[in-house]
Amino acid sequence: MVVGSMVGGGVFTLPGEFGEATGVLGAVIAWIIAGTGMLMLGLVFQSLAVRRPDLDSGVYVYAKTGFGAYAGFNAAFGYWASNVAGNVFFMVFTMTTLGTFFPGLGQGNTFLAVVLASALVWLFHFLIARGVRQATVVNRIVTIAKLLPILTFIVIVAVAFEAGTFADNFWGGDERSVGAVFDQVKQTMLVTTFVFLGIEGASVYSRFARRRQDVGRATILGFVSVLAVFASVTLVSYGVLPQADLAKAKQPSMGGVLESVAGSWGSDFISIGVIISVQGAYLAWTLINAEVLYMPARGGVMPKFLTRDNVHATPITALLTTTLAVQLVLILVLFVNDALDFMLKLDTALSLVPYLLAAAYALKLTITRETYTAADEPERRKQRVIAAVAVLYSIFMLYAAGPKYLLLASIVYAPGTLLYLLARREEGLRAFNRAEAVACVVLIVAAVVGVVLLATGSSDV
Repeated sequence: MVVGSMVGGGVFTLPGEFGEATGVLGAVIAWIIAGTGMLMLGLVFQSLAVRRPDLDSGVYVYAKTGFGAYAGFNAAFGYWASNVAGNVFFMVFTMTTLGTFFPGLGQGNTFLAVVLASALVWLFHFLIARGVRQATVVNRIVTIAKLLPILTFIVIVAVAFEAGTFADNFWGGDERSVGAVFDQVKQTMLVTTFVFLGIEGASVYSRFARRRQDVGRATILGFVSVLAVFASVTLVSYGVLPQADLAKAKQPSMGGVLESVAGSWGSDFISIGVIISVQGAYLAWTLINAEVLYMPARGGVMPKFLTRDNVHATPITALLTTTLAVQLVLILVLFVNDALDFMLKLDTALSLVPYLLAAAYALKLTITRETYTAADEPERRKQRVIAAVAVLYSIFMLYAAGPKYLLLASIVYAPGTLLYLLARREEGLRAFNRAEAVACVVLIVAAVVGVVLLATGSSDV
């Protein structure tokens, strides 16, 4: 689940995304920052899985336990909404790739592309409705199949690697200063975070684990494996094409890089890999997303109608809600110019708050000493450092996202409060305490500002 969730469509866009943003030095720094930050988040999920084995569906329940029901709801809803945007990205990317062979599909946002993508969305819906465990078997097969073209790409491009081209791409521009490199690195942050989304996949599905320790092991082993693949794809590409050519490469840019080395078959080979990969990732994320609605509903944070199962023990209402949301956003894609880039960045911006809350809960445990005994003091100090770095990384990512995508994220978050109010009413509980009321007001104000900027056609949004 961890590898299948992280290795989706993003890895196939890395040569172009990095070529447009930075050179070799910036790429190395970006992967060090992203790798360290996401490793700390992975270690946070590993620690929480062991220290709080009573808490399942990690992302939402950690926020709820640590900071109250409204924080838990927003973690669950934001995480779910980010996954919906990510699933739309997968479908648009599939259509964009197929557009190489069938021009009528364009860049994935034509009417024909949306119709075909919608058919695939509902096909996956019915597959998963047949039973979650059966669908995870398919996910395991697809994960293996989609890694083969990526590893083939790394080997072939590494053999064709030219040190001179790599050196020419080192600085990523004419200006050789710390400030210039920092700006380049900042431009890559949303992309690096996007490709790592899914590191918490084992935590979300922890209630199915035979042994609790396996949740943490899967998280760390999956992360280290995927980081090696992502960094390799990025860096070997700088050794075969000038940065300007990487920046101009049509997505999936990995195909353009391989074509420059191996001929036209390389592009077709990668296109097949993209289709297998993103459809496998769509399956993995839909599995996770149904769970993200189902478990909070069981805990009283989401409305009760989302707890309904079918005869195959699939959370069918949560699955249907997810499928309908993906379908709605797919229709909206018809009115977006660069749907692929927009969905990638919106997905990442929506996911940052849930990550921040999970890391903050781990930090809170180390401060309050909850779950730690006197004998655990060395471990507590170690986990405090890990959690603090994870919190700082999450905050830096919010800064890197910028006001544009934070306001857009607020537009998505704010209406979700209606579901929270419905759930609180069903439980017969007070809607907000004072701090939650302030947070709700701030969220609504940010959403209103975002809507106004969109309505006035501001270039900032």
